[in-house]
Amino acid sequence: MRDAAPNETRKKLRLDADAKKLNRTNVGRMLPAHEIGRTNDMTKAEKTAISFFEKNLTYWVALCMVIGVLIGKFLPAIPEFLAKFEYANVSIPIAFLIWLMIYPMMMKVDFASIKNVGKNPKGLFVTWIVNWLIKPFTMFGIAAFFFYVVFKPWISPELAKDYLAGAVLLGSAPCTAMVFVWSHLTRGNAAYTVVQVATNDLIILVAFTPIVAFLLGIGGITIPWMTLIISVVLFVVVPLAGGVLTRHLVIRSKGEEYFQNAFLPKFNNITIAGLLLTLVLIFSFQGEVILNNPLHILLIAVPLIIQTVLIFFLAYGVCYKLHCRHSIAAPAGMIGASNFFELSVAVAITLFGASSPVVLATIVGVLVEVPVMLALVAYANRTSKSFAEFEMPSEGEAAPQLK
Repeated sequence: MRDAAPNETRKKLRLDADAKKLNRTNVGRMLPAHEIGRTNDMTKAEKTAISFFEKNLTYWVALCMVIGVLIGKFLPAIPEFLAKFEYANVSIPIAFLIWLMIYPMMMKVDFASIKNVGKNPKGLFVTWIVNWLIKPFTMFGIAAFFFYVVFKPWISPELAKDYLAGAVLLGSAPCTAMVFVWSHLTRGNAAYTVVQVATNDLIILVAFTPIVAFLLGIGGITIPWMTLIISVVLFVVVPLAGGVLTRHLVIRSKGEEYFQNAFLPKFNNITIAGLLLTLVLIFSFQGEVILNNPLHILLIAVPLIIQTVLIFFLAYGVCYKLHCRHSIAAPAGMIGASNFFELSVAVAITLFGASSPVVLATIVGVLVEVPVMLALVAYANRTSKSFAEFEMPSEGEAAPQLK
């Protein structure tokens, strides 16, 4: 009986030592120092897998297209009535629904993570350069080539100009929320993903407007600068400020764990409902365009798919050449390949109106994105072994000091 307490003490000390050793090993082999204990970078739903809705987004978009077109064809009074609720070329109902989509996304972004920007600089520099110095311009070039040259027999010059504008809006806005899903599916570094999303959201504030204005100007498309700036304020600055404020207040009062696992999931259904209703409304305005040019849906999809694949392989390949780990390379490729289509749709509606072919081009981006991105996820996972030699502590990650 006298030895019982000392035995228990020795057992506890051994367990503590084993735990510390395991923790040091994990720091060296897998996790950067700032990521230890940070298991809440994504919500439970994002950790588990891509949701049923997200996985089948293409089918949902197609269903919304059918419903919207039927409403526009057989119940035209509905879109005509909703069109009356407009201010400064902005559809109030659609603007409200878009806010429902974007606001929860902005709450997910942890801008405090920017202090860790130096932890994986190679991956971040690849992301920034590809997203802002390459992607918008390749999108312009690829779209212009197909719409004006390859598809000239089927697309008039006027429609080609509109479709080009929609493609530019897509190419100038890298993805935000869905990147967390793609990163999880490729076993990406969660902390790095948060930092790259946060920094790209900040860059959007200053780079999106001049890039779009410049490229549309080259394409011969005149846009009012003030309207473009207002659209960015409405659909980026306002929801971003609201998301940051909400995140701060909830975490301060309830804590990080409550925010990630209880508060954020409440908005999942709201975001889904906002997206579906927005698509139905847009397609009700687009009914005549779609019925008159059903082939154009496929034609618009071609350059968008080529652009997505090209940008992914460019970023993914450069990361490989720079010896980045796979957990960095995969999300770096994903954020540029996918688009912030909610912002693109919102700006297209503000600049050109909900019935414009420009909006149709941005909606096709929504239609094709999920199946293409899932194919790229599968490729990234299949080629992960090629990065095995780079799986070691990278910039900002201290090697384990084993004693």
